[in-house]
Amino acid sequence: MGDLPRGTVTLLFTDIEGSTRLLHHLGGAYEDVLSHHRRLLRQVFSNHGGVEVDTQGDAFFYAFAGATDAVRAAAGAQRALSDHPWPQGGGVRVRMGLHSGQPTVTELGYVGEDVHLAARICAAAHGAQVLLSDATAHLVPKDLDGISLRSLGEHRLKDIDDPVVLHQLVIEGLTTDFPPLRTPSSSHPTNLPPRLPALLGRDEDLSTLQELLASPEVSVVTLVGPG
Repeated sequence: MGDLPRGTVTLLFTDIEGSTRLLHHLGGAYEDVLSHHRRLLRQVFSNHGGVEVDTQGDAFFYAFAGATDAVRAAAGAQRALSDHPWPQGGGVRVRMGLHSGQPTVTELGYVGEDVHLAARICAAAHGAQVLLSDATAHLVPKDLDGISLRSLGEHRLKDIDDPVVLHQLVIEGLTTDFPPLRTPSSSHPTNLPPRLPALLGRDEDLSTLQELLASPEVSVVTLVGPG
């Protein structure tokens, strides 16, 4: 692990969307598709100075010394995947997530919250979509030869305490519109906490409230007091 970039680095995670479904559809041909996918990503990432940290199944973990190199690599990989002549019904859609930070380097690789955050950002994306943390977005130019950024606002990520601002990479010539992100905040589009406790021990209060709301003489009910 001595060749891993140190200091402020940009971490890139990738993962094939619907890989199990693709395996069932392709059967024995899946291994060949997976091999082409690995070759394409490794070639593009290495061409932009990426260092392979880990790979498991259909997922990659790469590190880049510069955020701009990482962004160009992600865009180049999506273009390569889009242009590749996949077998009928065997198109590979890869989600990608990037985050810049200063993870600790150990003999086993990178450790620290930055690694977990980058992985969670990847998990929030859809196939063919590239998401970036705010930290990465601030390190790259606004427009990079057919590549731009689109702010997606704050989102909550699994196991990450504070909400994070996410951006989408807009790659010229490729899909730019995707469904809502795969995050808890997508299911709770309000400023309320995503998890609310049950209202317990208030049966009498609830009954009174229902009577008030059902009365034609009552137009407004105000509840005051501790939750």
